[in-house]
Amino acid sequence: MEKIVEQTLLYDFYGELLTVHQREVYEDVVLGDLGYSEAAQEYGVSRQGIHDLVKRVDRQLAGYEEKLHLVDRFLRIQKEVAQIRELASGSSFAQREASEVTQICDRILSEL
Repeated sequence: MEKIVEQTLLYDFYGELLTVHQREVYEDVVLGDLGYSEAAQEYGVSRQGIHDLVKRVDRQLAGYEEKLHLVDRFLRIQKEVAQIRELASGSSFAQREASEVTQICDRILSEL
């Protein structure tokens, strides 16, 4: 998985477990694409301080995933729902049943 996609997913699931300061800096640097130097100037710390914070948050988020596996479960369910949808569109299902299965899949995906 591409690093930025992984970081975004981890942040989406576990970002609320970070401090306000960690969230602000991480959002600016990783999600907002603000450079380390620009963030350092904005927050009044060194560039190295910003770099260290981002790396520490990356490790923290990965640690949460290692223990809780929420992102892994989310991706697995998403994949399985797509497979169900594909199977439902096959010729063995009647049109009405396929439509119902597709609606159920859509509801599941919207809940994720």
